Amino acid sequence: MEQATTDSGWRGSQEGWLEAAYEALLESGVESVKILPLAKRLSLSRTSFYWFFKDREELLDALIARWRDKNTGNLVKQSEAYAETLAEAMLNVFDCWLSKDLFDSQFEFAVRSWALQSPDILAEVHAADQTRMEALRRMFVRFGHEEGPADVRARTTYLVQIGYISMQSREDIALRMKRIPEYIAIYTGEVPQQRELDRFFARHGYKPE
Repeated sequence: MEQATTDSGWRGSQEGWLEAAYEALLESGVESVKILPLAKRLSLSRTSFYWFFKDREELLDALIARWRDKNTGNLVKQSEAYAETLAEAMLNVFDCWLSKDLFDSQFEFAVRSWALQSPDILAEVHAADQTRMEALRRMFVRFGHEEGPADVRARTTYLVQIGYISMQSREDIALRMKRIPEYIAIYTGEVPQQRELDRFFARHGYKPE
C-alpha cells in the first residue's frame, strides 16, 4: 500500500489508517477492521491509532462517511450535471457505473454485506438508497416526466444497477458498452444520439469496433 502523503512519521496518518480499514473491509468484511490487525498491516504500533481516532467505532463511522460522500454524493452530482437531453443525463449517471473514481462498486458491496450484520448500517444503506433514487427521480422530472413515471423509471434505473453489484456480475467491457444504448432507451424512452454516445465512450477510453 502506498504511504499516505499526509504521513506524520511513526504514527502514520488519519488517511493512512482509514485507507487500511477500507482495504480490510473490501478484502474480508467488517470483522477484519480491527485496530491490532490494521496496525500490523501498516507496520505501526497499536497505540498510534489513538492519535487519530477515539476508538474503533469512530473509525467505522469514518468509513461510512467515506462511502456516503463518494457513492451517494457522486451519484447525486452526476444526476444533476448539465445535459441537453434525458439520454445524455442518463449517460452522465452511467459514468458512475464505469468509473471507480465516481462510484466504488466494491465498496458498495462491502457496505451492503456489512448492513446484513448491523441495523445501524442497514439504516444508512436505506437512507442512501432513498437519496439516490430521489436524485434520479428529480432528473426525470427535470426532463418533463410526471411524478409517477419519474419515480418508476428512477427505481428501475437504480435497482437494476444495485442488482448488478449485489450479484457481483461481471461483463466484458465491449459487451457492456454495446448494451448501454439499449439500457438508455429502456430507462429514458429516448434513443441516445450518436454524438452523445461518442462523448460517453471517449470519457471512458472506449473505441467501438
